Amino acid sequence: MPHSDHTPSPTINSVINTGADTLFTTPLDKHARFSFDEQVVACFPDMIRRSVPGYGQVLAMLPIFARRHLRHRQHKKGKKISRVYDLGTSLGAVLFALAGEFGADEVELIGIDNSHPMTERATALLGEHYPNHDISIICDDINEMALLECDMIVLNLTLQFLPPAKRAELLQKCHDALADGGILILTEKVHLLDEQNDAWQVERYYDFKRANGYSELEISGKRNALENVLITDSEYQHSERLTAVGFARQMTWFRFLNFISIIAFK
Repeated sequence: MPHSDHTPSPTINSVINTGADTLFTTPLDKHARFSFDEQVVACFPDMIRRSVPGYGQVLAMLPIFARRHLRHRQHKKGKKISRVYDLGTSLGAVLFALAGEFGADEVELIGIDNSHPMTERATALLGEHYPNHDISIICDDINEMALLECDMIVLNLTLQFLPPAKRAELLQKCHDALADGGILILTEKVHLLDEQNDAWQVERYYDFKRANGYSELEISGKRNALENVLITDSEYQHSERLTAVGFARQMTWFRFLNFISIIAFK
């Protein structure tokens, strides 16, 4: 059951002692590439807050969706519980959002990420704040991990970091792991097919970053570091791929500049 008192549940931003994102305040080698290393871990919440429009709103909606679609089944030591995966969990923000709204006896939360610094920190944070919840943080390649039957899978700004050729394969695995009635939440940075509209939208995104205190050097530095690391799809490509792997229906429920979130139903 949800918490009965009126104390707000902790979020990732409220519990982590994070530093400011200053990674790109000095010029980097033009060949340097972005990676989820110790430096990124140290400032990740600040980076996300200032770089991803609507990130907090997306997280806040996940427990609401979960309430509608999780089903309890007996699968672990006689306990009835629902299973949720967060693929590409980073510091576990999705798991924080869910653990804060579900009792320890209601959900099994599994986060997978291939960054050891991220999973190590996520394990410590979630263990400290939700010690009684059934939460597993696994450092592994989400393309290689087998998924157990589940009711909800979250890909929160994850697919865009995978090689395009591997994206359908992962979505197929997600579809196959979901129980009937289960949902996939896919949040991504996207590009528009119309070049003029896409250019306008990208420039407004940079305005968003400027308004959040990023300098021109930081904006260009991160853009260069993400080249060929973060490869966007169009909304149409995402929709076609989800249909191809078998999702019965889907809808884009959130949109803010060049970021969208899709819910796909099995």
